[in-house]
Amino acid sequence: MASTITFIGAGNMAGAIIGGMIESGFSPDDVIATSPSDDVLAPLRERLGIRTETDNATAVAQSDVVVLAVKPQIMREVCEQMREAVQARRPLIVSVAAGLPAEILEAWLGGALPLVRCMPNTPALVGAGAAGLFANDRVDEAQRRLATELMEAVGLVEWVEDEALLDAVTAVSGSAPAYFFLMFEAMEEAGVTLGLPADTARRLAMQTALGAAKMALASDQPPAELKRNVMSPGGTTERAIAHLEQAELRRIMAEAMTACADRAAEMADELGQR
Repeated sequence: MASTITFIGAGNMAGAIIGGMIESGFSPDDVIATSPSDDVLAPLRERLGIRTETDNATAVAQSDVVVLAVKPQIMREVCEQMREAVQARRPLIVSVAAGLPAEILEAWLGGALPLVRCMPNTPALVGAGAAGLFANDRVDEAQRRLATELMEAVGLVEWVEDEALLDAVTAVSGSAPAYFFLMFEAMEEAGVTLGLPADTARRLAMQTALGAAKMALASDQPPAELKRNVMSPGGTTERAIAHLEQAELRRIMAEAMTACADRAAEMADELGQR
């Protein structure tokens, strides 16, 4: 039997996941999106053919899965307003809100609920996301599979068994698109210095990153071996890699990612106290 899935919030991430779900075979009739404003809902309803609702409790009362897709800063208010409906229905809760621990979300919703926390990233908006998922002890195997299907609609899914590891997921994938955008920015600037037009340098850098990622995903060799395969002794790539190693790129990345994970943990504490 099909599950009815409600998205509380109809912003960009919710829209991306819903679009991926419909494209991968979910029926629009089984999907509900909510927002206080029908002006926000109308484009999703018209584009994807899903059901929409301006009252969260009404939508929850029909749902087997409730996806929390509102900003963390308003999550407590939203959860508490629909607590009674959630407790009456007891659906699977899936949160895509950054920084809010499962225990806190569950408490705001009245407790004793199956809950999955998801750390997605923005490439989900183009169907190329990467998400880390954590399930509490009340999530059964069928619910775990359904949560996987939802997020695989917009990219890769990896489960972690310790919720604290979602901070590491934030460092490795959640925040990481910005690392690559910075790299593109730096490569474009260097390309211009070397004489290329800015748009040419930008396109070459981006396409090269796309190609490198596709090669790495398609290969059974580790990145270190793929790197060596490109490096001819005494050649241009070897010279560039040697310079990056001497500049301690590995240390810089490790420190940046540790700072990211530390901030994720701090934000969880801050948001949970609101």
